[in-house]
This record gives sequence, C-alpha cells and structure tokens, in this order.
Amino acid sequence: MLTTIEQLDAHYGQPSARAIAKEIKRLNAPYRAFIEHAPFVALATAGPEGLDCSPRGDAPGFVRIVDDGTLAIPDRPGNNRVDSLRNIVRDPRVALLFLVPGAGETLRVNGRAAISVEPALLDAFAVAGKAPRAVVLVTIESVYFQCSKALTRSRLWDPSRHVARGAVPSAGAMLAAVSPGFDGPGYDAALPERLKQTLY
Repeated sequence: MLTTIEQLDAHYGQPSARAIAKEIKRLNAPYRAFIEHAPFVALATAGPEGLDCSPRGDAPGFVRIVDDGTLAIPDRPGNNRVDSLRNIVRDPRVALLFLVPGAGETLRVNGRAAISVEPALLDAFAVAGKAPRAVVLVTIESVYFQCSKALTRSRLWDPSRHVARGAVPSAGAMLAAVSPGFDGPGYDAALPERLKQTLY
C-alpha cells in the first residue's frame, strides 16, 4: 500500500513540465471556449457528512462565464436533496469536470462556491419562463485540461459501444429494489411526461 507522499513520488515520479504549465489561475481563451461548448459538468463538493458529486447539464454554455475568474451555474429542479448546496454552505471548496460530446479532453476547475438567490440573477437564467431556484457562483482558483486518455480508453463517444437501455436498470427498477412494493414499471412509464413538466 502507498500511504505517504514520499511513496507516491517514488512510485510515480514527477509530472512533466507540460502537465504543470497547463494549470492556471484564471480562464484563458481556449479554456473559455471549452466551457462555452460544454452541455455537462460534474460538481464535486465536501461537507461534514462526506463527499458528493452531482451531474449538471443543459444547453451548451449553460455554465456562464461571469469573468475570467468566476463561473455561474444555475441550479435546475432535481430531487430536492440539495446535497451539493448543503455542502457548499458549510465548505465552499468545489471541483468541476466539464465534458463536451465528441471531445476527448475534459476541463477541470477547482475553486470556492457561494449560492445566490438574487432575483435578477435568477431571472437571467430563466428557461421557458422558469428561473432556477439558485445560482452557484464559483470563484476559480485553478483550471486545467485533462488529456484524452480516459475518454479514449472508455470510447465514451463511440456509438458502437453504447449500451442498450434495457441492459441498465431503470430509475423505477432501482427504486423498487430499495422500496418493497414500489411500482417501478409505473414510475418508468410516467417518467417521460414527468420530465416534460419538471425539467425546468
């Protein structure tokens, strides 16, 4: 087992100069462009109860660049657990991982977050007349791209590797597995209409 920094350094060696140079403290033009094209970001947070990593997605550019050091992420309707938000109010440290369909690289942002419910800001993120409940403002502390090795190995964007939907448990099936007597098929059948009504 590797249990110290010294053991890790001895086992892995040092990162290349390029791996260090790509990390900067504010957005540059290429990093801005990546965020502007991203329809998906994973938001990682930490709090007294533990860690959380939450998917966030919308039309490309839904994460808005306020300036080169600040991002704004609308909090759209979800399951109302608000695990990420509960963590942020107690520990503002966050990490973001942006994905762009078809791109092998990902973009990583580390920083500190705050939660705004300022009415004008919420209205600025409205879709079909529906504003988010809050907007997460992220002050960037570091940003860098991750090379394409992970997505190349996974062949994430390769349609020939896409799994048939029936091979993966549905939301209804997973709920039924933890809630005896729950009507999983009924839940799944109603899901498309429910999404139409609650997506925004």
